Amino acid sequence: MKSEHSERTEDTAGQLADGGRTDPTDPATDAFVAHRNLLFTVAYEMLGSAADAEDVLQETWLRWAGVDLGTVRDQRAYLVRITTRQALNRLRTLGRRRESYVGQWLPEPLLTAPDVAEDVELADSVSMAMLLVLETLTPTERAVFVLREVFDLGYDEIAEAVDKSPAAVRQIAHRARAHVAARRPRGVVSPTVTRDALDAFLRATETGDLQGLLDILAPDVVLIGDGGGIKQAVLRPVVGADKVGRLMVARMGRIAAMGSLRPAQVNGYPALVLRLDGEIDTVVAVRIDDGLITGFYAVRNPEKLSHMQRETALRR
Repeated sequence: MKSEHSERTEDTAGQLADGGRTDPTDPATDAFVAHRNLLFTVAYEMLGSAADAEDVLQETWLRWAGVDLGTVRDQRAYLVRITTRQALNRLRTLGRRRESYVGQWLPEPLLTAPDVAEDVELADSVSMAMLLVLETLTPTERAVFVLREVFDLGYDEIAEAVDKSPAAVRQIAHRARAHVAARRPRGVVSPTVTRDALDAFLRATETGDLQGLLDILAPDVVLIGDGGGIKQAVLRPVVGADKVGRLMVARMGRIAAMGSLRPAQVNGYPALVLRLDGEIDTVVAVRIDDGLITGFYAVRNPEKLSHMQRETALRR
């Protein structure tokens, strides 16, 4: 049977994980709220799931609430360390869960504010394309890469978070950096280039102009759909400009005729949101290399679309 204190602590954890406040005079609460958006961003970049990132924040608060603040030299670093450890635990569990996922798995899209796009490094790190690259790292490699390359933590701080020596962390960081560099989008992709590509795609779906779409597709473009076994989606990646172009124009054109296909800021970059009967049905993000679309990512799983209802604040 839970004690009254335990129940209050868990209630507080839920409110804070959702971005709410409880007692504004409590130093532990103030510190957690001050760093909440940063902690969510760390967890989300490690997990690719907003729902799981929120669970990690609850677990982080429960541990933070029991810490003697008088012994904490750097509250930000301490909170990041707790968050990283909880995210690592969850990431290992998610790996087993995703093995039984129906169809292709894609990260959970987030409706983001304009300030995320203004921070080029942050936008790049949370883009759908980069999150898929991070999925190819081991859990520890992913944690080290995120903490070092995105949040610029020192090797000593990262070592404490992942329970490795600083020397080992340096080696892991070097390996992860090389792995990501070989797979990440080539060149800096501006929001303008992404927006232009999506405009061309919109025109193609509205007019049936297949050639106009083919002109901006890379020969080896890939379409990945995520319906989670709940909504219809391609179960395996579709590869090749002709196949992808014809499928996207036919399917999205048909569906868009019954609803609305509008631009939105998703994970720091322009994307498209399809609504049917006023409800979000599909979020389409793209990967661009050397000015051409190399990847379409269509998320239809309704369990992954809740964070498209309101903007999510992300911080470094």
